[in-house]
Amino acid sequence: MISLKPLPTNLNSSFFRSLTPFKLFTPKTQTLKSSKSHSHSAIKSVLQWNRKPELAGETPRVLVITSGKGGVGKTTTTANVGLSLARLGFSVVAIDADVGLRNLDLLLGLENRVNYTLVEVMNGDCRLDQALVRDKRWSNFELLCISKPRSKLPLGFCGKALVWLVEALKTRPEGCPDFIIIDCPAGIDAGFITAITPANEAVLVTTPDITSLRDADRVTGLLECDGIRDIKMVVNRVRTDMIKGEDMMSVLDVQEMLGLALLGVIPEDSEVIRSTNRGYPLVLNKPPTLAGLAFEQAAWRLVEQDTMKAVMVEEEPKKRGFFSLFGG
Repeated sequence: MISLKPLPTNLNSSFFRSLTPFKLFTPKTQTLKSSKSHSHSAIKSVLQWNRKPELAGETPRVLVITSGKGGVGKTTTTANVGLSLARLGFSVVAIDADVGLRNLDLLLGLENRVNYTLVEVMNGDCRLDQALVRDKRWSNFELLCISKPRSKLPLGFCGKALVWLVEALKTRPEGCPDFIIIDCPAGIDAGFITAITPANEAVLVTTPDITSLRDADRVTGLLECDGIRDIKMVVNRVRTDMIKGEDMMSVLDVQEMLGLALLGVIPEDSEVIRSTNRGYPLVLNKPPTLAGLAFEQAAWRLVEQDTMKAVMVEEEPKKRGFFSLFGG
C-alpha cells in the first residue's frame, strides 16, 4: 500500500538522491538521447496528414467523372477535386466534355477566358496550348472545353478525338500532366461514349436516392463493358438528419447496392450554391466548409488510389431516470 507524505520544506540534493526509483535528468544531452527514439514516431504520427501524398499508378492518369443522371454534382466534383489535386502539387488538365451545355468554366470562374476549344484545335484554327486555359490561382491547373455553348460537334468527332488529345498532352513541350480529368455529360448517349473512351479509371457520382442509384448501376455496367475496371464512388448531398430519421438511405446502403469502392462522402452544404454563383470552388474557401474538406480528402485518396469504408454506428439508448416514470 502506498502512503503519501508531505514533502519537507528544506529540500536539498541529498533528499533527491534518496529517491531511488526516480532519477534526475540534469544533463540536457542525456534528455535528448533518451527521447530521440520516441519523438520520431510521435512526430511522424502527428504530421502524417501534412505530407504530400504519393502518386500511385502511371502518369498521366486519365479518369472520367460520370453518373448517368443529371444534377448529382459531376461538374462540382470535377472542379473541386481538380483544384484539390493542383493544391497538392500535381499538374491537372480538366476537360469539359459536355457538348453545348458546358458549365465547368462557370464553376471555376474562367468563362471569360475561353477563346478556343478542342473543335478549333482539330480544325487547325489554333494550337493546343492556345486552347488550354491556365488558372491564375494555381498555375498547374488547366481547363479545356470541347466546344462552345449552343454549338454542335462535327460528324467526324468521336472518342478517337479525345484519344488523340490525351496523346498530344503526353508529348507536349510543357510536360505530361499528372491527371487528366474528363467531366462527362449526363445520359448514356454518344457524348457519354466519347467521354469514357480514353479513360482508364472512373469516379461515379451519385446521391442517396433510388433514381440516381438505378442510373448509377446502369452506368457501372457500361463502364465495365468498355474495359474500365477501376471504378470508385462519391456519394454526394448526404444529410445525416434524414438518415437518422430513416428518410434517406445511408452511405452503407448505397455501397451495398452498387458494390463499388467508396472514394468520398460529401455532406449537403448550402455553400455549394454560393460558390457556384461566384465561380469560386469550395476547396478555396477560408475557413473551409465541411463539403470542401470532404472534397480534399477524396482528392487525397484519389492520388494514392485509396478508398474509405462506411460502417454502421449504433447509438446507445438514452438512459431514463427515476422521474421519467412519472412523466418528468
